[in-house]
Amino acid sequence: MVKVNPPSFAGKRRKGSTQRINLSIATWEGVPAIILQTLLGGPFLTGFLLYLGAGSRHIGFVLAITTFVNIAQIGAAFWMQRIRSRKRMLLLFVGLHRILWSATGLIPFLFPKEWWVGVYIGMYTVAFISNTIGGMIWTSLIGDIVHAKVRGRYFGIRNTILNALGSVCLFVGGIVLDRFPGEMGFLILFIPVWICAIANIVIYFFYPDVPFERSTETVFWRMLKKPFQDRSFLKAALFLAVWLWIQTLIVPLYSYVMLDLLNINYQMVSLITVVQTIVMMAGFYIWGNLNARFSNKTLLFWTLPIIALSCLSWGLMSFMPVLVALFLSHIFLGIGVGGFNQLAFNFTIGDTPKSERPMFVAVYSALTGVTSFLGPLIGGWLYEKMEEWPEMLNWMAAYGFQVGIGVAMLLLAFTLGRRVLLKS
Repeated sequence: MVKVNPPSFAGKRRKGSTQRINLSIATWEGVPAIILQTLLGGPFLTGFLLYLGAGSRHIGFVLAITTFVNIAQIGAAFWMQRIRSRKRMLLLFVGLHRILWSATGLIPFLFPKEWWVGVYIGMYTVAFISNTIGGMIWTSLIGDIVHAKVRGRYFGIRNTILNALGSVCLFVGGIVLDRFPGEMGFLILFIPVWICAIANIVIYFFYPDVPFERSTETVFWRMLKKPFQDRSFLKAALFLAVWLWIQTLIVPLYSYVMLDLLNINYQMVSLITVVQTIVMMAGFYIWGNLNARFSNKTLLFWTLPIIALSCLSWGLMSFMPVLVALFLSHIFLGIGVGGFNQLAFNFTIGDTPKSERPMFVAVYSALTGVTSFLGPLIGGWLYEKMEEWPEMLNWMAAYGFQVGIGVAMLLLAFTLGRRVLLKS
């Protein structure tokens, strides 16, 4: 008589339970993270920089730093092969990022006014160098935690939940800044930021430290060559880098245009961003489900014209109410950029060999990081120049530049993008 082996069945059950626990931890970790990132980023980052005395060029530089420091991931990908615990390094670098970024709220209380912008840029730069290393470790770790079969749907659901919370924070934050403008308003926002920074670090202690499949290469240059020898990956990465350069000429500066050039109040800007986030939430779920049927690159292609429509929609304010154009633009932005970011992430962890994933992710991040750094810098500089133009050309800064970028994006998507993402 053949007997069933109970321990084997129990082992499978425990393994499944462990997977669900790990996914739950990854989701809960995102809760304080999204609150912190929402209240420190987006329109609040632009508003805080304006309060500190920054101009369009400073704002463009700060927005560009986030992606430029991704170059550090190439060295970090090689260094990762030598660390014993991804979890410990994740705690170190992500913790440093959370502490430094949240500590920027103390700048007006600790430094003379003429130092504010410079000190912020310095702290922000160090914080995001730490974040880019921590982010690469997290990408490697989460790629091992989340099974490939459920990856698209899981991240769709996770992003939907977190962005729902983010939209609430956006709306409440906008109300706070309108009711308490200046120093008091930002102080109120930084109080939950400091709480969430601590909570986020604590939750990272519960992450599993799963075994790490190391690269088959031990020499840096051989490891670095592997992503460049994968023609399909390299073509897609180079195209997306060019795309992000054009996109970041204007999209990161949306809040600056609304707050400083169109003189829209914080509450309305926050409401517009909330609508964008709500649409993005629905998009995450839809893109996640579509990802179970279609490849990452195919779906990435279809996000491109939607992002282009976001830029083109600004042109509607030439004959329609300004707010109608802005709401429509941000609806397209939510659908397009939400899908783009989610699918680009899935592309880097799903369409790359597991043992070489850190270096593939690093090369993609470095390529897109350089171009995404140049985009806001050039965009901020162009807006600064447009401020010197005659008053009769004010429409260029208000919507003309955005429409021109939108046309360029559509042409790029349906020519080079179609060949690279659909036919490779």
